[in-house]
Amino acid sequence: MGARRTRRVGNLILAELAELLLRRVKDPRLEGLTLTAVDVSPDLHQAKVFYSLLDPQRQPQVEAGFAAAAPFLRRELAARLRIKTLPRLEAVFDGSIVRGLAMDELIKKARQADGESAAGQDAAPADEPDDA
Repeated sequence: MGARRTRRVGNLILAELAELLLRRVKDPRLEGLTLTAVDVSPDLHQAKVFYSLLDPQRQPQVEAGFAAAAPFLRRELAARLRIKTLPRLEAVFDGSIVRGLAMDELIKKARQADGESAAGQDAAPADEPDDA
């Protein structure tokens, strides 16, 4: 199967899953879930559904909720997409947002530390004579 086709099927699955999770799935374990990507295998038998959460500690509950909803989601996808082979869905946590937030925090702290150190170096010690 071509890479273009698997990418296109992945994008279709992503769009449909996002709508289904928003409008049809009522499982509270799946609240606050953001789908980020769908990676479909070349043979279209497997689809990794990447998701992110602001609270990564909820990951086990989300994966359990997704596993419980997977049969319903596959039935709905089969009716909507009408493709010959519908992939088995697997939820995979995408930690890039959490890592990005942590990186932003580190950069912020480094800038604050640099600012404090630069401010300390700019002030001349009182016991040194001026070269005037």
